[in-house]
Amino acid sequence: MTDGVSRGAGDEPGFWQQVVEQLQVAVGIVDPTGRVLMVNPAGERLLARTEATMRDRNIHDLLHRDTDGGRIPRESCPLLRTLAEGTAASGESETCLRGDGRRVSLAWSASPLPAGGPARGMTVLFTDITKDRTARRERVAYTSALEDLAGRLTLVAEITDVLGQTLDTDEALSRLNRLLVPRLADWAAVDLLVGADQVHRVAVTGPDGRDTGQEDWRGGLPPAGEAASSPLVQVLHGGEPVLQTPSEASTAPGSPPPSPPPPPSPSPSPSPLAAVHSDFLRAVRATSAVSVPLGAPQQVVGALTLARVSPDHPFDAADLEVVADIGHRVGLVIDNARRFGRQRAIAEAMQRNLLAPLPRHGRLRPAARYQPAPAGSQVGGDWYDAFVQQDGAMALVIGDVVGHDLTAAAGMAQLHGILRSLAWDHAGSPAAVVDRLDIALPAITTVPMATLILARVEGPDTGPWTLRWSSAGHPPPLLLTPDGRARYLEAGQGLLLGAGPGRGEPRPDGTEPLPPGSTLLLYTDGLVEVPGSDLDTGLDRLRRHALALAGEPLDTMCDELLSHTPPGSTDDVALLALRLPPA
Repeated sequence: MTDGVSRGAGDEPGFWQQVVEQLQVAVGIVDPTGRVLMVNPAGERLLARTEATMRDRNIHDLLHRDTDGGRIPRESCPLLRTLAEGTAASGESETCLRGDGRRVSLAWSASPLPAGGPARGMTVLFTDITKDRTARRERVAYTSALEDLAGRLTLVAEITDVLGQTLDTDEALSRLNRLLVPRLADWAAVDLLVGADQVHRVAVTGPDGRDTGQEDWRGGLPPAGEAASSPLVQVLHGGEPVLQTPSEASTAPGSPPPSPPPPPSPSPSPSPLAAVHSDFLRAVRATSAVSVPLGAPQQVVGALTLARVSPDHPFDAADLEVVADIGHRVGLVIDNARRFGRQRAIAEAMQRNLLAPLPRHGRLRPAARYQPAPAGSQVGGDWYDAFVQQDGAMALVIGDVVGHDLTAAAGMAQLHGILRSLAWDHAGSPAAVVDRLDIALPAITTVPMATLILARVEGPDTGPWTLRWSSAGHPPPLLLTPDGRARYLEAGQGLLLGAGPGRGEPRPDGTEPLPPGSTLLLYTDGLVEVPGSDLDTGLDRLRRHALALAGEPLDTMCDELLSHTPPGSTDDVALLALRLPPA
């Protein structure tokens, strides 16, 4: 259970693991079919069975019996029905068989994990009621407290799971507030540190999860300053989480809620930020509030403030523990997103700077495009190149370095320079150049594997022209001819770079005449591959789309092809096109 909670943020098992292990009530985790995944020590003692003997067994078949000790059909088991429905439920006086042969009467309570979505499992709490069936009131209160704890654990697990699905800070904070309001608070505000001392309130969410209509509260705030008496300033400077009691957070009874103030103006207060924060709590009529740092004490990136308006339901110390844990996890997500953004910007700038200007060679005018991966995806190693070789042929290159990070972008830069050096004065087979590059790959680059096509457009300026190419595991070139046909050039296919060149067997070349007015397209797999779809479908989509654009200017064709990148694509795209002059 703790592993599932900590997985998205990557932190060490901590507070909640200790809570579950030290609880004197039995706690178990089961999957949606009833298979036991975990039982805490109290559960082992109650059921007189070790966790190892129960794991992967169906909880109903293993434990549930009738009052005479006989087995009960699965369809009659209320717990299994609860699991199938994926909703919270409870039951009483269920007879269970202990490992020592004794039968006990148990009350149980089950909550889905995570809440609010498709259940991947359930938290099940067991209480022995064999010896005390008359203490109903105490038992209900106790079970309610445990259900509240289970709900908090579920909320933390769900927040961790949801935040782990995005590396976009704004989207992560929007999702966070929608989970916190109204399940844990009536209002939520997130402040981020920008630079050394600047504070921006980036998210404010009110009742029913509304984050619209709160624009007056968002934006730049006064500097954090050094006023440690202010809860917000305290946590922004790495202080401990702060719980504000009703007397500290509320307005006078019966006072009308003030409207949100205009942008803060200079204040004689020693801490203008503290004054703005107090105004916010008064405006929302908070009766209690908690403020916690986002991140670890040594790496605070902001603060999270939650407020409740009901005097009958103030925050307590247990709530503070939960919100502090959430703040730690959110801070890690924000820090990771910022690091990712910096790395992505560096890699993308490197790629764009290394994509050389296209040459003008006689009547041949190539066109190219590069489109980075969608926001939230990692930068890849896609690249293109075109240059005139020493013998006057035009070389066309399209490639993709395996990997999606700064290392892949750096590897692309290495291949770019080495391939140009090997090919510039080589008038023969493109396959021979690719073979030489493959042999040199492990010795003078950090690239583990890559795909590419090296092609030569040969012929005088007036034509006719011939295409000679060699492919190292790359998607095939697409040729559109003036007679309205489009086909992939499947010849010249060899192993990708780094897969181990065939010893004694050179790579093949492909050769194809290029009719006047025809169009040649070289592209990377981001243009045709979509997760969950097969490659043939993507290739057919590209062929039909390109054929429909065959009459458009080459730059228009390239723009249109990129604008219709298949939805769901998470890869960057490089595209290199050449249209031969008409006869």
